[in-house]
Amino acid sequence: MLIGIDFGLKRTGIAITDSLMLIASPLLMVPSEDLMSWIKAYHLKNKLSGVVLGFPLSVDGTYTHLTENVLLLKSAIEKELSEITVYLQDERHSSQRAAEAIHHFGKKKHGKNKGIVDKVSAAIILQDYLNERST
Repeated sequence: MLIGIDFGLKRTGIAITDSLMLIASPLLMVPSEDLMSWIKAYHLKNKLSGVVLGFPLSVDGTYTHLTENVLLLKSAIEKELSEITVYLQDERHSSQRAAEAIHHFGKKKHGKNKGIVDKVSAAIILQDYLNERST
């Protein structure tokens, strides 16, 4: 099982795969300060095979204000849970795509709810990873 993470300084969206690792689904939003303890607890229950981290880059491919934080998170996960592989997945436009998807499915009032956008963004990041891996 894989989880996808859309990291933010305040809150982080989490998504999971199905048992066949074909489809990503939004799971929840956790406060970023609780993220490592959440990952550890989830891994204990579900035996994760990997974590897909959204890798923030600007449109021209340069680092953003969050890129270094994501690289630090990757290192922390690899240190704390060495049996888990951490993958970086380009997340450009994932939040915009999430807001559009939420709006498209008629949940206009949720489109501005960052918690919902964060976990849908995590699902988009994870699904992009799964799609690229299967080709």
